[in-house]
Amino acid sequence: MSDTALKIRIDYNNMMAEFVGKEGVTEEEIAAWQPAAEQAMAAMKEKRGQMKWRELPHNQKDVVADILALAKEINKDCTDFVVLGIGGSALGPIAVQQALNHLHYNDLPKEKRGGPRLFVEDNVDPERMQALLDVIDLDHTVFNVITKSGSTSETMAQLLIATDLLKQKFGENWTKHVVATTDHEKGNLIKIAKENGLRTFYVPDGVGGRFSELCPVGLIAAAVCGIDIQALLDGAAYMDELCSVDDLRKNPAYMSALLQVMAMKRGKNISVMMPYADSLKYMSDWYAQLWAESLGKKFGLDGSVVHTGQTPVKALGVTDQHSQVQLYVEGPDDKVVTFLGVDKYRATFGIPHGFDAIPDVAFLSGHTMNELIQAEQSATEYALMKAGKPSFTITLPVVNAFTIGELLYYFEVQTAFAGELLQINAFDQPGVEHGKQATYALLGKNGFDEKRAELAAAPKKKAEYII
Repeated sequence: MSDTALKIRIDYNNMMAEFVGKEGVTEEEIAAWQPAAEQAMAAMKEKRGQMKWRELPHNQKDVVADILALAKEINKDCTDFVVLGIGGSALGPIAVQQALNHLHYNDLPKEKRGGPRLFVEDNVDPERMQALLDVIDLDHTVFNVITKSGSTSETMAQLLIATDLLKQKFGENWTKHVVATTDHEKGNLIKIAKENGLRTFYVPDGVGGRFSELCPVGLIAAAVCGIDIQALLDGAAYMDELCSVDDLRKNPAYMSALLQVMAMKRGKNISVMMPYADSLKYMSDWYAQLWAESLGKKFGLDGSVVHTGQTPVKALGVTDQHSQVQLYVEGPDDKVVTFLGVDKYRATFGIPHGFDAIPDVAFLSGHTMNELIQAEQSATEYALMKAGKPSFTITLPVVNAFTIGELLYYFEVQTAFAGELLQINAFDQPGVEHGKQATYALLGKNGFDEKRAELAAAPKKKAEYII
């Protein structure tokens, strides 16, 4: 199948005023934003060299070969592959695994899986860690610890637990069960990796966590579980080509970013991501971090207070037609909904006859579940449009490694371009750092005495406000 046949489609008809009325955008308003869009396009060109994630589809031939060799080695004896990470180190691998492997992958027998079971431990709930240890076999488990800095408290706590167990069981051979993904030179994890001779892969300079799925951060778990990582990168490379054109109307990421920013400026401060495919369910989680952490900023590039951002909300079609859509259709005019749809599902399931005497049931017979889910998506799109609520529809011809590579890269470029339009730094996360520093202080880390004093001086909670 050609690249063009696999091109994802971005439909923004229902963002336009001629479809949704006063809550939509007019051609005149788009024209008024053209100078700002041109300035943002120029900035994207100028800063491309700093956005190292944009080169990932093109510069990893040797890395891919090394990852495939590792995957082949791991698959010889490994039954359980555990990712230790949080944020971008976890959300991307989860989303890609859900999208491209069997929806009950871990429950399949090994001969049907084609790889080890995958567990992504993206939290430090003690019950969760115990539950993991109850189901994996340490003799045949490999841990992939992922943190660029090696100072991520959650990931390093997980690593301390895992290595302690491995050392107790295997002594000096514990290192055979750990793969590190980290910075080339800086940070604590690279020190640990070098001192202990761990197999190590690197997060390229200039690639932040939420933009890292298409480097070893995400590619290792994908390859170990049998996903075609070269096809992922090929899809991203194709989308890079589409997102490099100067014509705003022909650049999918730029045009959709502009419309989202215009919606933000009109009070649409919630971005709902609603896939109509269980395979795409966790794309919403990955997108939520990308969009929220990149665009939720207090300060603009000029130092002014701007408080930008759009709150991402996860939904799933058709499940959330029975929970959230009532709010989206009749609630406040503060949302933009993005539908993720699929032309051709990877399975077809017919709906048989069974209760033909009951008209309210019989009308389904003879159709397929494919027709049903697509009809429900179209119906929800129509209901929102009729209610004057703006939405996008992104359609994948089929869910495969190539189209998922396209989708990931599209959202990354969209996010970066939105940051330029908003005149903010889309690649830092100062708000996250405050919480990290408070955690360090509470747990007694050296160098955080001032933060400990600040926490000690915080207002004490009042008993009368606790029921």
